[in-house]
Amino acid sequence: MTEFWLISAPGEKTCQQTWDKMMVVTTRTNNLSTNNKFNIPDLKVGTLDVLVGLSDELAKLDTFVESVVKKVAQYMADVLEDSRDKVQENLLANGVDLVTYITRFQWDMAKYPIKQSLKNISEIISKQATQIDNDLKARASAYNNLKGNLQNLERKNAGSLLTRSLADIVKKEDFVLDSEYLITMLVVVPKTSYAEWQKTYETLAEMVVPRSTKLLFEDNDSGLFSVTLFRKAVDDFKHKARENKFTVRDFQYNEEEMKADKEEMTRLSTDKKKQFGPLVRWLKVNFSEAFIAWIHIKALRVFVESVLRYGLPVNFQAMLLQPNKKNMKKLREVLYDLYKHLDSSAAIIDASMDIPGLNLSQQEYYPYVYYKIDCNLLDFKV
Repeated sequence: MTEFWLISAPGEKTCQQTWDKMMVVTTRTNNLSTNNKFNIPDLKVGTLDVLVGLSDELAKLDTFVESVVKKVAQYMADVLEDSRDKVQENLLANGVDLVTYITRFQWDMAKYPIKQSLKNISEIISKQATQIDNDLKARASAYNNLKGNLQNLERKNAGSLLTRSLADIVKKEDFVLDSEYLITMLVVVPKTSYAEWQKTYETLAEMVVPRSTKLLFEDNDSGLFSVTLFRKAVDDFKHKARENKFTVRDFQYNEEEMKADKEEMTRLSTDKKKQFGPLVRWLKVNFSEAFIAWIHIKALRVFVESVLRYGLPVNFQAMLLQPNKKNMKKLREVLYDLYKHLDSSAAIIDASMDIPGLNLSQQEYYPYVYYKIDCNLLDFKV
């Protein structure tokens, strides 16, 4: 279960008492959740007006940064293609798995100095996430183009004889080349019509060279035959072949063109391999950066909301609960009973009302500060 509830409640005589009470009702008598203290440093409070405005801005920033985290994670899965089971081991925050990072969260003083105002810290995070988002778009676009071009070439070299490239199937000696009068053509014949082909190909046009057909290649359904004829009979031959359900492929043996195609395929394949390592490294580093930024936003939101709800001086305990999946409803009830005294109006507030600073319209409202952290970041199960 990778869902966490980040909550806060005002300090009783001490914040430790608030923690102990919550532990008693959620773990000691029943196994409703696994809990950790969530350490938020002494941030600068600023004015009430700023806090109210910041509360709304942080809600939007939370949504944006979460989307960046998910995009980077999902693109990591796309890039790792055949090793999707390795995705989780690459999705780390500060070198540890996400659950460990969240449960042992420590504010990063170097990245987000707490001497700065809350607004400045949120702007640092916003710029950082926007930069990662823009970089991801550029890198993904370049890599996807390369991958797409390579796939198109690979597709050309696979599939049915009716459509696939013939360059890697035929050899120079299969063709009459440099003749003023003769030309070798390639014809796709269904396997069920081989006998019919052998019987009729010499009569499909007037100037077909007798006994000139050769089977060059077969797939599951068809065979590729060569046949030599006079150039002036080509149109007639194509027409008759079509009537007999034989498909003439438009193919000219051109060594330079075929060599260029092969070189292009090798180049694209080499480029893709070259870009793969640095791209995965970039994704790992920036996933970590984005995820860390996201959890710092959660910490900021808890701080701002707790001050708005519980007042000054700052005195609240932030707590991280990892609910036991089977007991989520029960956990909600227990927390409601424990904290309903905090807000006598909680039971009658209409969640669709928009009260500035409380973000009720975005999510459920509880008498305690509550934010969900969902670590299920991928669309598929790895």
